[in-house]
Amino acid sequence: MALSPNVAKDTLKSKRNDRERFGPFSGMNQTEARIRGEPRGRSQAALRRSGEPVKEQKKESPLYKALKMQTTLAPVTYGRRTAIKEKIADITSFDQMPLLPVVRESVFSQALPGLFDVTPTPIQRLAIPALLKEQGSTQKPKQKRTKKNDEEKLESDYEQFLLAAETGSGKTLAYLLPVIDSIKRVEAVEQKEEKLLEIQKAKEREEKLKDQVFDIEPEEPAFSNAGRPRAIILVPTAELVTQVSSKVKALSHTVKFRSGMISSALTPRRIKSTVFNPAGIDVLVSTPHLLSSIAKTSPYILSRVSHLVLDEADSLLDRSFAPTTTEIIDKVAPSLQKLILCSATIPRSLDTVLRKRYPDIRRLTTPNLHAIPRRVQLGVVDVEKHPYRGNRDLACADVIWSIGKAGDSESYGPFATYMAPKTKKIIVFVNEREEADEVAKFLQSKGIDAVSLSRDSSGRNQEEILEEYTESPPPPSPEEIMLAQKKRRLEEAIPFELPEQPRDSTESRRLPNTKVLVTTDIASRGIDTVAVKTVILYHVPHTTIDFIHRLGRLGRMGKRGRGVVLVGKKDRKDVVREVREAMFRGQALI
Repeated sequence: MALSPNVAKDTLKSKRNDRERFGPFSGMNQTEARIRGEPRGRSQAALRRSGEPVKEQKKESPLYKALKMQTTLAPVTYGRRTAIKEKIADITSFDQMPLLPVVRESVFSQALPGLFDVTPTPIQRLAIPALLKEQGSTQKPKQKRTKKNDEEKLESDYEQFLLAAETGSGKTLAYLLPVIDSIKRVEAVEQKEEKLLEIQKAKEREEKLKDQVFDIEPEEPAFSNAGRPRAIILVPTAELVTQVSSKVKALSHTVKFRSGMISSALTPRRIKSTVFNPAGIDVLVSTPHLLSSIAKTSPYILSRVSHLVLDEADSLLDRSFAPTTTEIIDKVAPSLQKLILCSATIPRSLDTVLRKRYPDIRRLTTPNLHAIPRRVQLGVVDVEKHPYRGNRDLACADVIWSIGKAGDSESYGPFATYMAPKTKKIIVFVNEREEADEVAKFLQSKGIDAVSLSRDSSGRNQEEILEEYTESPPPPSPEEIMLAQKKRRLEEAIPFELPEQPRDSTESRRLPNTKVLVTTDIASRGIDTVAVKTVILYHVPHTTIDFIHRLGRLGRMGKRGRGVVLVGKKDRKDVVREVREAMFRGQALI
């Protein structure tokens, strides 16, 4: 018999399995307490009973906990919001603003046609008087000297403004009216100066002709302002170029000035004829990259700019646009009088850039900044529940069918009984542009008239698609109402017996009077979707900024709207719940 090799050892340490360690008798025969981690501290109630001092903990509000985890917006205090509300309470009409009579009349005839009771919005009450101050002066911008690293540096001193207001509040008109007003005032002063110069030149020519009868001097070529705009409006996308330029062109019909737009959707020949028009140009709407490429070959295009507007400034000053945008600002600085930044949100990234580069900028913010209007309702659909069971496409199609089949009480108002139902416009937002085509194809297979819009779509196709969702049809004329009444009488009359016709199975599956646009954030920035009453968020947005911009397609110009969020297993339900509570309370998201 052989002994075990472990006999000579003092202690025998064997590995116990989990059953022995955590079994019913695992706590017996212990010589030391097995405590995992640090021992737990005494509770607050036990400390009070023993008389020991208790540290008071701050109770955090249960509201906005999830939003604080993804804070991307710069805060605006409620004290400042209340002060702004009191400041603009007395301004109730455009007649109280020091605009030129021609510009003021164009607001009612061209900018807001068909509206009888026109009152300025909060951002217009706040921004237009501020931008119109000292408007008539034609002095060149002052120069100030700053010492940095013992070197004297000359910098241009121009006024800087930030217009920040909720989506659909009329920011375009808020900066456009003062810019056009300034152009017309400067133009009037220049015309007087040109007349005086012509009179002086005519006298000088007569004196020269008397002295030099037989000498022939070559005539000096007339000075041209072709390719030298007075004001430039920069926007991030070609779709916004088309929308803003349509507003500018509408005002130019009554207020006589020359305007133009350039974007990547236009041909090079048309871009050249627009910018370098022999008659000159006053207001130019463009994207930063295209304008920068033209300025490299023709630097004089930025030599006469007095007003520079950055519409959607939070996009134009982010990482992708910032180098090009700041380069343009530096080039126009010698002649620049006013730099106007315009945005629906103030992200922390934009706030940091403004504090570093423009510390003296004047911030004009509305009381409801970063708040979704209360006239917009938000519904939530849980994709994981029956009958969808995680199928997000099926949930989206079901929501669209239920909205399309429901009646629309605001279709034609008192004429709704006589007229045919309006076509309902719905926008579906997805996070990835590859999913836009896939979702649109699935909706088409379910009998829904759906189209997709993304960066991959052609420029002309994008304009045609967006035109249906940005223009609301005019109210019915008396002739249309009479024809609808006549048609209804014929339908209600006793019909003749006709043979029954077989129904087409494909037509019965189609959703009538409903059009759906599946898109990414390309349609969530600045696009004036007045005709849209419903927005479906196919995915939960990543940040509160995306929430504001996507739901901001609704509730424009005081109209009501409905938003629906599809929530899945991996989505942030707490964020959706808090956004919904904030909308119900009418509070800002930060």
